[in-house]
Amino acid sequence: MAIINTESGPVWKRRTTKQEWIYWLCWLAAAAVFVYCFKLVSDKTIWFFVTDAGAQAQDMASRMVPPKWSYIHDLWRPIWDTINIATLGTALALVIAVPIAFLAAKNTTPHPTVRAAALFVIVSSRSINSLIWALMLVAIIGPGILAGVIAIGLRSVGFCAKLLYEAIEEIDETQVEAIKATGASGAQQLSYGIVPQIMPAFAGISVFRWDINIRESTVLGLVGAGGIGLQLEASISTLAWTQVSVILLVILATVIVSEWVSAKIRHAII
Repeated sequence: MAIINTESGPVWKRRTTKQEWIYWLCWLAAAAVFVYCFKLVSDKTIWFFVTDAGAQAQDMASRMVPPKWSYIHDLWRPIWDTINIATLGTALALVIAVPIAFLAAKNTTPHPTVRAAALFVIVSSRSINSLIWALMLVAIIGPGILAGVIAIGLRSVGFCAKLLYEAIEEIDETQVEAIKATGASGAQQLSYGIVPQIMPAFAGISVFRWDINIRESTVLGLVGAGGIGLQLEASISTLAWTQVSVILLVILATVIVSEWVSAKIRHAII
C-alpha cells in the first residue's frame, strides 16, 4: 500500500510508481522468456504431425477395439511379477531408508557431517527416476525382475527416508526425556521413546509408497526390467493394438485395486 498526495488530498494506491514499473517490467520479462521458449520449441516441432495427431489417435483407438480378451490369460504371470516387483522393491527401500532416516533427523543423527551425507543419499535417490535406475541396472545385471526390484527400491529410498526423518524430527521430545531420566540407554530410548511415536507414520509411508510403486512397476518392462511392461512393449512393437487395449485395461484394474487396498490399510492404521 502507498499514499499518493494529490491536490484533492491523499489517495491510497496498491503500489508506488516505482513498484508499478518493477511489476510491469517483470511481466514484460516473463512474456519475453515465454515467447523465446515457444520459438525454440516451435523450431524443433514438425507441425504437420501435430495437426494430424487427432486423426492418428482416432485411427489407433479404432484399431484397439474390440479388445482381444483371450490374450488376458497370458497376462496373469506378468501382472503377478509386477505386483512382486512393487512389493519387494518397497520392502528393500524400507530396509535401507530406516537407518538413513535416523541418520538424517536432527534429533537422532550422531554428527552434522553424517546428517549431510544421509541427506545427500536421500536427494540422490529422489532425483533419479525409476526408469533411469532400471536402464542402468538392466545394463549392469541384465534384464529381468531383479533389475526391476532394485530399481524400485533405489527410487523409493529417498521418498521413504525423507518422510520418515521428518516424522522423527516432529516427535514429542518430553517422552524421550522421561525415558532418559530413568537411566535408559540410547538403544532403550530409541526403542521405547522414538519408535512407538513414528510407527503410525512408518506404516502409512510404507503403504503409500507401495501404492505408488504399483504404478511405476507397470512401465519398467518397457526397458527390460520385468513385469507387464514387457508384454506392453512387445504388443506395441508388433502393432497388436487389440492386445494393447487388454494390457491397458488390466493395468488400470490393478491400479484401482491397489488404490483400494492401500486406502483400506491406511484407514485401518490411522
